Amino acid sequence: MHFNGFFICRNFSILRNIHSSSDHLNAKIKSLVQQGHYHEALESYSKEPYFPNHTSKFTFPSLIKACAYTSHFRYGGTLQSAIIKMGLHFDPYIVTSLIRMYVQCGLFCSALKVFDEMSQCEVLCHDVALWNSIVDGYSKNGLFEESFVQFRRMQGLNVKPDGYTLCILLGLCNGFIGITYGKELHGYVVRNGFDDDSFVITAMIDMYSNSSRPMDAWNVFQKLENRCNTAVWNSMINCFRENRFWQNALQLYSLAKSESLEFSSTTFSSVLTACSQGEDMTFASQLHSDVVKTGFESDPYVSASLITFYSKCGFVEDSEKVFYLARDKDKEVGLWNSMISAYVNCCCANDALHIYNQMRLVHVDPDSFTILNTLIACSIIGSYCLSTMFHGELMKRPMKDSVAVQSSLLTMYSKLGNIKDCYKVFGEMKEKDVVAWGSMISGSCENRNFDEASALFKEMGCDGVKPDSNVVASAISACIGHSDGKLGCCIHGLAIKEGLDSDAFTGCSLIEFYSKCGQPEMAKNAFFNVVQKNIVVWNSLISCYSQNGFPEVSVSLLPQIMQNGLRPDPVSITTVLAAVSQMAALLKGKALHGYYIRLQLPREIKVENALIDMYIKSGCFRYARLVFQKLSERDIVAWNSMISGYGSHGECRKSIELFHMMKNSGTPPDEITFLSLISSCNHCGFVDEGLHLFSSMREHGIEPNMAHYVNIVDLLGRSGRLDEACGFIENMGIAPDRGIWLSLLSACRVHKNVKLGELAARNLIETDPTRGSNYVQLLNLYVEAGLEDKAANLRAIMKEKGLMKIPGCSWIEVKNKVESFFSGDSSSPRIIEIYEILSSLKNNMKRKGCDHEEGEMICSYELIKQAR
Repeated sequence: MHFNGFFICRNFSILRNIHSSSDHLNAKIKSLVQQGHYHEALESYSKEPYFPNHTSKFTFPSLIKACAYTSHFRYGGTLQSAIIKMGLHFDPYIVTSLIRMYVQCGLFCSALKVFDEMSQCEVLCHDVALWNSIVDGYSKNGLFEESFVQFRRMQGLNVKPDGYTLCILLGLCNGFIGITYGKELHGYVVRNGFDDDSFVITAMIDMYSNSSRPMDAWNVFQKLENRCNTAVWNSMINCFRENRFWQNALQLYSLAKSESLEFSSTTFSSVLTACSQGEDMTFASQLHSDVVKTGFESDPYVSASLITFYSKCGFVEDSEKVFYLARDKDKEVGLWNSMISAYVNCCCANDALHIYNQMRLVHVDPDSFTILNTLIACSIIGSYCLSTMFHGELMKRPMKDSVAVQSSLLTMYSKLGNIKDCYKVFGEMKEKDVVAWGSMISGSCENRNFDEASALFKEMGCDGVKPDSNVVASAISACIGHSDGKLGCCIHGLAIKEGLDSDAFTGCSLIEFYSKCGQPEMAKNAFFNVVQKNIVVWNSLISCYSQNGFPEVSVSLLPQIMQNGLRPDPVSITTVLAAVSQMAALLKGKALHGYYIRLQLPREIKVENALIDMYIKSGCFRYARLVFQKLSERDIVAWNSMISGYGSHGECRKSIELFHMMKNSGTPPDEITFLSLISSCNHCGFVDEGLHLFSSMREHGIEPNMAHYVNIVDLLGRSGRLDEACGFIENMGIAPDRGIWLSLLSACRVHKNVKLGELAARNLIETDPTRGSNYVQLLNLYVEAGLEDKAANLRAIMKEKGLMKIPGCSWIEVKNKVESFFSGDSSSPRIIEIYEILSSLKNNMKRKGCDHEEGEMICSYELIKQAR
């Protein structure tokens, strides 16, 4: 008896020790999982000989979580077997953990199997956490509509969804599934009293924000009675910011301050981003003060946002101050990334690389974002050696296989024009996502390899990768580059099919494509298909109409920009000024100039140049001169415009003087400068000066092109030096084109040199035998020389070939209305009055003995006076 009692006591002692050890181990496993040491937790479980029989049911969820985070699904299956043996497979917490583990490991079928088995249990079928796990599983596997099916099944089984269910489903309406489902959930929230749940309200605001419906989000926010939750305010501020309502975001922040809310770092970061959208330095300065007052200046997230804000507004010095005042930089790679990015955004690439070197000296490990920015800095500098050095350093790091980093390498090499290295990197990529393909396609476009870009786009489709708006835009640019209208239309069809035609980036490319194809109506259709029309989209359409001969439509679009809540930018003004220049509508140009001043836009040299060009082409050279004189900085375009303007207004000497002033200012001339100067000499008959300027072109490192040769032939021809013009053509060194022979033929007509005119006409007709105007010049020469027989023969040839000359057109602005006149046209209601005045003027000229050119000037002046 004593002997047996001894063994019984001993066994109890052993069991007590085992239980004590098990309790300790259960606690240890839970603690390891909470600290994120998942592998150690699983090892502790597997090494203990008394497990799994002595595993607490509260420990299994921790072990299952460890399996989920380590993707150790086989171990998870072993745990499931142990759970079943211990009879714990009906525990809702454990079952929910199992489903989540299988979902996270990508074994959704296994998750569904567990759910289907457990949902048959009467105890479990009403557990909302179980349903949430499977709803979440469907959403994470891209089966969004099926998530809503489960939501409806819950209601049918009288399982009341909770706030977490609604947050999951509202998250799916953020672009994954239609807004109709979001509206349905909104109704459910109101009917079931969830409209005071801050988590649900935040999710609903985010849903409306991502669906580009900020006013619906604002209505949700306004109806919330308890607004003490900072997360809700942050969500609403972020909604306004993301939808470009930056002023509303700033107003909401001010309102939140008046409510004495406690802000988080997210609040300050969102409001700083809103300030950068509107470049509101005043508000940002106040916000920076609030950051300091609330003690958030040491928060790395806020400091990074401040650095980004100042750099986006062009104040990189302020970014530097924030960076160097920030604490614990040696622990925060995000701060270094922000500063490197700030330098890159301000094109201070050398400074960006200097900061990168400092970062390495203090032993802060770079991440993929650091590498991305340093690669961009290398491409800005344009140093191939430096780029390959960074590439070599990158090969030693685990991030070398990151698709984002490899895509940046592609972009860097394409910017450097090294397509060979691009293809090498691209070929070594194990996974090619849409960004990688996009980098290759856009890089090929930048290097003018348009055929290659189109081939890559087709190959991407064969590889099963769906394009995004950036890729589609690049592919359309390739079609523009090699004038492939058919492929461009096919890509447009694909964009419609994928729903990408509503994107602003794609829309701009399509507008440009149809503009280049001469189809403004199709460009207009592409414009209207864009959902959120930003200023770039409007500018593209304005440019399209201007380039396709509809300048009046371009001008009419400018007021519509403001009617749609946008503000014209310098590009808008420049494009509309170009349209006004085509119309030579001085009053409209003046009005636009005044509008530009009132807008108080930053002074842009392109706008000033467009104003100069508009005033010159509208015949108001005095205003052009005033704009030029007030320029703080004069580029080559401004100088060329004024040189050309003086020449077209008969002041060749001043053109040449301005040319010397330009050289003295340190601005080197280009081919346009010499073209304008020679043209000026041509207008004023300064033959020797024109020839001297032409011969001096090569001294300035400029090779004459065909336009220069045409002007010299015209210069010699007008002065009657026809033989010299012929000798010049023979010694040109390049094959003469149509313009050369047309200039010579026109000069022969003026000086009635039939023999040389026939030579020029023969060469002219050979260049383009189907153009009627080529024959008309020779016909006029014959008529004016009195060679009626030859003129009759030429008319017969033209009639036989069905050739005719397109009538000339001219226009003039009178009383804010542009009047157009076509040669031989009698459709004007005042045609009789016009011809009567012309007849009277001709008779007066004959009596006064005016020459031809002087007579034309008097006629024009008198006609304008009569029209007024």
